[in-house]
Amino acid sequence: MVVQTVVDSLAEKLVAYRRELHEYPELSMHEVETSKRIRQWLTEAGVTILEYPLEVGVVAEVVGEKSGPTIAIRADIDALPIKEESGVPFSSKNDGVMHACGHDFHTTSIIGAAILLKQRRAELKGTVRFIFQPAEEIAQGALYVVNAGVLEGVEAIFGMHNKPDLPVGTIGIKEGSLMASVDRFEIEIEGIGGHAGIPNNTIDPIIVAGQIITALQTIVSRNLNAFDNVVVSITQIHSGTTWNVIPERAVLEGTVRTFQTAAREKVPELMKRTVEGIASGLGAKAELKWYPYLPVVDNDAALETITKETALELGYDVVVAEKSPAGEDFAYYQTKIPGFFVWMGVDGPKEWHHPQFTLNEDALIVAANYFSSLAINVLNQENFGK
Repeated sequence: MVVQTVVDSLAEKLVAYRRELHEYPELSMHEVETSKRIRQWLTEAGVTILEYPLEVGVVAEVVGEKSGPTIAIRADIDALPIKEESGVPFSSKNDGVMHACGHDFHTTSIIGAAILLKQRRAELKGTVRFIFQPAEEIAQGALYVVNAGVLEGVEAIFGMHNKPDLPVGTIGIKEGSLMASVDRFEIEIEGIGGHAGIPNNTIDPIIVAGQIITALQTIVSRNLNAFDNVVVSITQIHSGTTWNVIPERAVLEGTVRTFQTAAREKVPELMKRTVEGIASGLGAKAELKWYPYLPVVDNDAALETITKETALELGYDVVVAEKSPAGEDFAYYQTKIPGFFVWMGVDGPKEWHHPQFTLNEDALIVAANYFSSLAINVLNQENFGK
């Protein structure tokens, strides 16, 4: 094990790293300087950088002194187009860009885990690949690194998201669905426009839109299993240009969130049937356009015990992770290999994506300790990877 003085020294270093990343946030697929900093800090610690065809993002590796399988630990590195209002002295120097989701915390913690594992190579039975992934906020980064071959030879992957409503030293763990699938849809309605005072000569697309909006909620209440978690939200309505003209078209846009893959697969056809049926019944035409976005974050049940045991072994509190209807592109990795995603308590006053988001930096060394120990414990399992 790493001695406490080394851990204390690393904790101070991680705070400095995190604050530097926080001052210079970069948007998705523009994380050039962020990637340079990650490379520099890992190289200074003697951690091997792997070269993949990635314009942004970093992949590194620590190889144990004992042979064994390879696992991966992932951190996301991008920021959001939000103007910071946290008031911290190391606030963003890039106007209108902010680490309002704590990805600077994720990045720094996993750098810490890599440094600790480099020092604990004698305990490591196998290889740990560290994926510092761009573009999570636009749900493109995971596919980007997968397509570059980063998962080749990897048996399992682990990751986390900070959780402001959990205290530092508390880790939320749960097998099965944790974060929702995310899909987007558009509904285009075509009617017949005309004079607002002579509606009988028109087919009003706004009336059709209103009926569709109401009816779509019956998909959740009447067409799906009561134990399925599904949300259908209409978030945009566009129609018309003036007060005395019935428009010809109306466009609706929204999102569907689910936690069950089977339910997710049913929703588009149910929506299509509802949209086209109502439009036809009122003499209009309507088309549903469906845009798949993110699958469910679905934690592998076989990995739950080791994730819990590691946290308890380190003296951390374990709670059952609450589901979140937010999406996470870590889910893409889980469609390729077994994976497990945890909540890491950071005791923050504001939720994700808030301009005043901040967190307790004591959680940095907690997360670094946890993931370095988790990697050792996973790879030391007798039958892992067989």
